[in-house]
Amino acid sequence: MGFLGFLLLGLIAGAIAKAILPGRQGGGWIATLILGVIGALVGGWLGSLLFGADLGEFFSIETWLVAIGGAIVVLLIWGLITGRKGNRAA
Repeated sequence: MGFLGFLLLGLIAGAIAKAILPGRQGGGWIATLILGVIGALVGGWLGSLLFGADLGEFFSIETWLVAIGGAIVVLLIWGLITGRKGNRAA
């Protein structure tokens, strides 16, 4: 998969992850989409490492599930980080 295809996959995975996660995530849509791209990278790396997933195809359901799962994990971690900062100030 080319760089632009992977970038598009990450942006869409980030938007889907934001829609799946309940509540309000820190940052706006741009931050969420950037975190989605990072999550797609992390998910793709973990998917290929743990499950031997072949992530070379853009239209593969396996690629999408791994990217969305990685984006959800990164958004959850981001929410924990930003939530802790807010609790310290209060």
